[in-house]
Amino acid sequence: MEIKTFKKTDLLIGWVVFAISAVVYLASIEPTASFWDCGEFIASSYKLEVGHPPGNPTYQLFGRLFSLFGNGQQAAWLINAMSALASAFCVLLLFWSISHLGRRLLEAQRIPLDWGNAVAVWGAAAVGSLVYSFSDTAWFSAVEAEVYAMSSLFTAAVFWAMLKWEEDADKPYANRWIVLIAYLMGLSIGVHLLNLLAIPALVFIYFYKKYPFSWKGAIATLLLSAVLIAFVLYGVIPWVPKISGWFDLLFVNVFGLPFNSGMLFFIIGLLVLLFLGVQHSYKKGQVLWNTILLCVTVIIIGYSSFAMVVIRSSAQTPTNENQPDNPFALGRYLAREQYGSSPLFYDGVYSSPYDTWKNTTQYIKADGRYERVKGPEMPVYKDTDKMIFPRMWSKRETHAIFYDSYNSGKGKLNSDGKRMPTFLDNMVFFFDYQVNYMYWRYFMWNFAGRQNDIQGINPGDPVRGNWESGIGFIDKIRLGDQTKAPDMLKNNKAKNHYYMLPLLLGIAGLVYQTARDKRNAWITFLLFFMTGLAIVVYLNQPPYQPRERDYAYAGSFYAFSIWVGLGVMSLAHLLRKIMKPAVASSLAAVLCLIVPFQMLAQNWDDHNRSGRYTARDFAANFLNTCLPNCNAIIVTHGDNDTFPLWYLQEVEGTRTDVRVMNTSLMGTDWYIDQMQWRNYESAPVVFSIPRVSYTYGTNEILPIYERVSERVSAIQAVGVMGNPKAKLQLADGTMINYLPARKLRIPVNKENVLACGIVPEKDAHLIPDYMDLDIPENKNTLLKVEMMFLDLLANYQWDRPIYMVSKGGDLNIGIKDYLRFDGMAYKLMPFKTTELSKEVPYMDTQKMYNLLMHEYSWGRMDQPDVLLDYHVTYLYLVQQAIRQMYTQVAKALILEGELEKAEEILDRGMEVMQQYPLNYVVQPSLNEVGVMEAIELYYFLEEPEKARALAVPFLDETFKAIEYFLGSHRGGFLSAQDAESAISTYVHVNDILMLNNDPELGGEYKNKIEELFDRFQ
Repeated sequence: MEIKTFKKTDLLIGWVVFAISAVVYLASIEPTASFWDCGEFIASSYKLEVGHPPGNPTYQLFGRLFSLFGNGQQAAWLINAMSALASAFCVLLLFWSISHLGRRLLEAQRIPLDWGNAVAVWGAAAVGSLVYSFSDTAWFSAVEAEVYAMSSLFTAAVFWAMLKWEEDADKPYANRWIVLIAYLMGLSIGVHLLNLLAIPALVFIYFYKKYPFSWKGAIATLLLSAVLIAFVLYGVIPWVPKISGWFDLLFVNVFGLPFNSGMLFFIIGLLVLLFLGVQHSYKKGQVLWNTILLCVTVIIIGYSSFAMVVIRSSAQTPTNENQPDNPFALGRYLAREQYGSSPLFYDGVYSSPYDTWKNTTQYIKADGRYERVKGPEMPVYKDTDKMIFPRMWSKRETHAIFYDSYNSGKGKLNSDGKRMPTFLDNMVFFFDYQVNYMYWRYFMWNFAGRQNDIQGINPGDPVRGNWESGIGFIDKIRLGDQTKAPDMLKNNKAKNHYYMLPLLLGIAGLVYQTARDKRNAWITFLLFFMTGLAIVVYLNQPPYQPRERDYAYAGSFYAFSIWVGLGVMSLAHLLRKIMKPAVASSLAAVLCLIVPFQMLAQNWDDHNRSGRYTARDFAANFLNTCLPNCNAIIVTHGDNDTFPLWYLQEVEGTRTDVRVMNTSLMGTDWYIDQMQWRNYESAPVVFSIPRVSYTYGTNEILPIYERVSERVSAIQAVGVMGNPKAKLQLADGTMINYLPARKLRIPVNKENVLACGIVPEKDAHLIPDYMDLDIPENKNTLLKVEMMFLDLLANYQWDRPIYMVSKGGDLNIGIKDYLRFDGMAYKLMPFKTTELSKEVPYMDTQKMYNLLMHEYSWGRMDQPDVLLDYHVTYLYLVQQAIRQMYTQVAKALILEGELEKAEEILDRGMEVMQQYPLNYVVQPSLNEVGVMEAIELYYFLEEPEKARALAVPFLDETFKAIEYFLGSHRGGFLSAQDAESAISTYVHVNDILMLNNDPELGGEYKNKIEELFDRFQ
């Protein structure tokens, strides 16, 4: 076959694979924002605002381009579609990459490229690319507005481009491919840094093409690739803003020029020097130097996308995280200082005591110039308390408890006399948790199968988030008998069985390529390792991650899919021994194409997010809980109760009169500054503490030193707390701010309270003259966020309502008793609400009835075609406990004699939060309490049929769960803890039946559980 004919057909089939992937992805994208970072990414792209560190300006610019094809109501779909198309293009480039490597595999064996072998190559490329396309991780990223789809596209693009260079290496101007790769690398910094890890594979392609193999050359190539990664990661990325900062310091503080003038001078000067270098090397015919300088130049040009971050931050956009409006702040932004760092090669472990603290300094903008101020203190350990390759490093209490389960107790005593883990303990944790649980588990999800989408926390838990092949005897050894699982687990939409077929194909492809084309096998392995296990080492993740992290390893799964594809050629090679080559290749391709389409069939139901509006409506309910046109403040805490709200306000323009205040960010100076800006219709938040008292590194933790035991004015106490001159001297001479009293009094402006609707007219008699806060006696320090919230309350004029998405959240300052249950949020009241209602939360029942019956919407959760995955069910049933919200309002209406309305509320709650497919038992929570309360209330309202309609399936499912959890597994019960929880739930519901004159049904279920107990005794 002529190579020209092969390439035309190759091109055509590649685009067919692209079309298949694009159609599947576009048909399954979420029509609006998803949970986690997606709302923030859509908002920051739509208006080119500044998202969380280290930023993603390249992604934002592309997102903004896509959003131009519609309005704010369509922007989310369009940016989600960008991810879908980026993923489809990634699959396309994977097809062409596998096709290229397949041809090289034939050439390595001196096999001609006839039609039979061409079919094997195309079959390999189609199978490998489609397996990746329909894999769990790739598909998940393809249907939401996250950076990982585009990041994978950049990785695919640079790998494919290097293969194109390898094909054209002997032609004139072949190095243009290398320059393109460098530019893509520079651009990719503005998406995600994962793309840099492809460099070793690319460098080895160059080495194998240009030089004869030698071990000395291979080692030198490996070292060179490490140098190149370090050059970009530790050279270009941090040092461009750092040197820019030095120039800006000179231009601003010495020459009196505007901020960023020095940075602009440096960047222009750097590019001019590089252009002159490129020109000089071209004239002198220095090809190598010309290519190097061109590559550095285009990397800088690609990296210059971060200029958008500085420009937009300077414009004071509503979303402006870390406020990187100057080179010094940009450097801290890129370094992700807000999140801290994890050790890599040599440092202390979780049980190592701090020896001392290292002081740091930084430059900040102040009064038209830069001022050098104290930065955060960095802990320093004694060498005797350090360890090589520390994996168990986090000092958070919950993490330390987890680490203790790996601590053998045989380690040396540290300088505080506590037992340190041994190096062996450290490595057991590394391999068992970080490598096996946080990488290989995800790998097997994609190539063997998945048990369910319930988040896994502990290795060894056989119930949550494991890989599961569908091969009964293999799964039974690891996870127990899955045929006996209750319906909530057995019918979990994420229970996807691939029967290890993609895995076996991949292993076959790995062996086949290694045996016949060792060089390209090594290149593929480098891509696989660097984008997988190398990331595991670099991230050094502590336990209890807030969500599954499989998306970080998409590049590794991409590389393994190359081997999956080459497995088709391996099968074709075997079949040729018994049939003609063309027939063998065709049969191998057809048989193996069953694998990706079986994955498509398995994964469709748990990846199809079309028609789902849960995150958007979740946020809308929060905002609509707030009184309209009153400059309300809503205090949020995490990603999922903040980013969807940002999305609604910035993109759809919903309730821009509400100020969102995130307590996780309120400990930073830049966020406190931004709270004092006007945003749309929302007035600035008033603080009295001067900026010098809340700058970065100042008053991060504030002691409570009770100099006054009686109650004092909050404004006076805050005046002392925030005064940079009113400091307390410690024994070592250090001067610190402090809070001088625990009992604080805040005046209440009754007219404003009534005018703003914080308290309804009917409760006007409850409004006191003062609101008294009592900071708990066992609390000895304040966090900066608590200091600032006390400042807000001290200056509060009761002219804007304050809401909180959870009761107090991160703020332990005595305000919980003053919060009124208002549905999706709690409203701060001037009086203690806990004293007004003992049986149910104090609430405005008429307002709550209207919210739950008419205003709140739930993202089509009640529709059978809507995917309710773990993220949605956890947020709706565990964190916010929506079912219990309905039962609490029903209880309050019953107490007021509104029995018909109470029944309507219960009916509505059970309608929008249907019993299936929402989880029971596996995540013990207020969800179960809400269902039990509904059963009890239906009996009270003399609706026994409705009570039984809830109780019977609930008890049946719980009973199945108990049987399953008590099943034999590895010499014990499958999950004794889950069994205990399920038994408690079962007994409680059964007691409700017995106590409500339903003894026949109650007796039946009582007998069932007693018979079960007899079997296990």
